[in-house]
Amino acid sequence: MARGTRKTAVLKLGGVGALAALLFAGGLQLASAGENNRPATTAAAQTVNCPTVRDKLPAVPAAAAAQVERELANLDQEIARQNERLARQAVRPEGGPAFIDNAILGPLRSKRVAVLDRIEIAFNRIGAPRPDLDALAACSLNAPGVPSAVNGGAGQNAGGQNGNAGGQNGNAGGQNGNAGGQNGNAAGPARTVNCPRVALPAVPAAAASQVQAELATLDKQIAEANARLAQLAVRPEGGPAFIDNAILGPLRSKRVAALDRIEIAFNRVGAQRPNLDALATCGLN
Repeated sequence: MARGTRKTAVLKLGGVGALAALLFAGGLQLASAGENNRPATTAAAQTVNCPTVRDKLPAVPAAAAAQVERELANLDQEIARQNERLARQAVRPEGGPAFIDNAILGPLRSKRVAVLDRIEIAFNRIGAPRPDLDALAACSLNAPGVPSAVNGGAGQNAGGQNGNAGGQNGNAGGQNGNAGGQNGNAAGPARTVNCPRVALPAVPAAAASQVQAELATLDKQIAEANARLAQLAVRPEGGPAFIDNAILGPLRSKRVAALDRIEIAFNRVGAQRPNLDALATCGLN
């Protein structure tokens, strides 16, 4: 009798174990579905909408030109950096409703205040009337896929070159190509990098977010290189090969990696992998 009772208990336990295993497996399956069945796309990334600066400046005295060019390049670099952040946010959202204001637009305004103040000081230091640029510090957001504003000159090669149709394939910054000109660099001693426009085939919906993020990364790299060139115009360093070795060479390596990630994004969703190798090398404007 005791033997029969034990057998019944074992069967019950076995049934509970099997049920638990089934529920556990189902739970894993549901968890997996919840993780992987997210929408294949997110909305095209927004970009920062900052007031242009070069066109608001009075004539820049020659003695202040190098400093002003360097600060304009700093503004461009910060815009590109925040556009990349917004592109990442479109792929992997974080924070609550006020996250963009508190983590992106607020800090961006503070940085622009400091840069614009240095531009004003550059005028004042040589005895020229100090311009009032305070109203140019605050930025808002563009609609998804709309590029950040450019100021012409060298920047004509920047804005919207890779807008990528603005809707489904909207580029996070729309400025890829020569991002060096969000605030110009058309005149003055600083040069800017001249990178090939990244022309893509139709981007599959499932790859759009990743492609947006990588295009924003390319823009950020260009803006950083332009800021370095602006600094070099103020404080030259190195020999004849310095720009090739310290700016263009590293920029090419970074672009190779970003372009490869774009190709992989196509390949990962079963689309034909584009060949973007020829777009890695940049020259100088």
